[in-house]
Amino acid sequence: MKTPAKLTAFVFVKPAFRLIIAFCIFLFSFFPRRVEEWYSSGIYPGISNTLRLITRWFPFSVGDCLYVLFIIWLLYGLFKLIRRIVKRKFIKADLLYLGLRLLSGLAGIYIVFKLTWGLNYDRLGIAYQLNLTDHAYTKEEVTVLTDLLIDKLNECRREIGDSALQSRPLDSLYREAYRSYETVSVRYPFLTYTNRSVKASLFTPLTDYAGITGYYNPFSGEAQLRTDLPRILIPYIACHEMAHQLGYASESEANFVGYLAAVSSKDAYFRYSAYLDLFSYAQGEQLALYSQGNDFKQFEQVLANNRNRLDTLVKKDRRMIRDFFNRRRKKSVPAFSSLYDQYLKMNKQSSGVDSYNEVVGWLIAYNRKYGRL
Repeated sequence: MKTPAKLTAFVFVKPAFRLIIAFCIFLFSFFPRRVEEWYSSGIYPGISNTLRLITRWFPFSVGDCLYVLFIIWLLYGLFKLIRRIVKRKFIKADLLYLGLRLLSGLAGIYIVFKLTWGLNYDRLGIAYQLNLTDHAYTKEEVTVLTDLLIDKLNECRREIGDSALQSRPLDSLYREAYRSYETVSVRYPFLTYTNRSVKASLFTPLTDYAGITGYYNPFSGEAQLRTDLPRILIPYIACHEMAHQLGYASESEANFVGYLAAVSSKDAYFRYSAYLDLFSYAQGEQLALYSQGNDFKQFEQVLANNRNRLDTLVKKDRRMIRDFFNRRRKKSVPAFSSLYDQYLKMNKQSSGVDSYNEVVGWLIAYNRKYGRL
């Protein structure tokens, strides 16, 4: 850490300028319609396409490498700071200078994050684009949705066949995810996706501890997926992360947009992947609603009905997935989940990690308006 011989007015200019820009962006976020029109549907597609155009040619995750380099840079800076303190070369002027650099750095990260992707948290989003109204729903509506998803699951599983689920090559799944967006964009042009940049996460061995299956890097424009999952989960996760690339920052919206893409595929394997995930959300919400009453017998009947209606092979596949995560549950670190929960809440997702479940409301609203799943 280099300290200027004298703290001049110029030292304050950079952080002050960045704070002004950050504050202007913060104010802009309070106007969702302008964010939607000027940013999410205006300049953001150009930004995201450019990032993907650059990173798609690298066979590894550029974003993950940037994270590693950033961590190394922080550790090196911390080491130098500790060394100066130990050698008693740290004076009051250093403390002020360090504070200004830290403030400037945080403001810079905020500006880059918001301009490259983060403003999408403040957009009107898929509800505005599809003219959907997110009304409150009843447990009867959730039951109808759950039954529809069971029918879709059984239909797709029969189309796949009686054999065990294939472990398809990752790149072939990424290509099919791209084709799925090509198909859905015919109906919904705002879902047009170009320059595929979906990568295997370099942090896959650590993802069990964080409890994540995929993530989007706003600084590189890449979608990263962990590669040790049961392969049937990959199609829907890929479509979910690609939805983030298109600017759907909300987890519930990314789930919904990922669903629209995945079920547009002609490949039953892809549709099955989406319906497996969505059925878990729907059944979880259904059982939560029925558990609120005092009629335990009705709760048991609902659960038994779902089990009886599910195809034997579907139940076998779900058991395989459940066993996979149960074996890894002890590795998860609650602090990671809590940190991500706070991150989502700070970005206007009041339900935190539970916001993933809100896709149930979007599915009901979509079915109510368009009469299809």
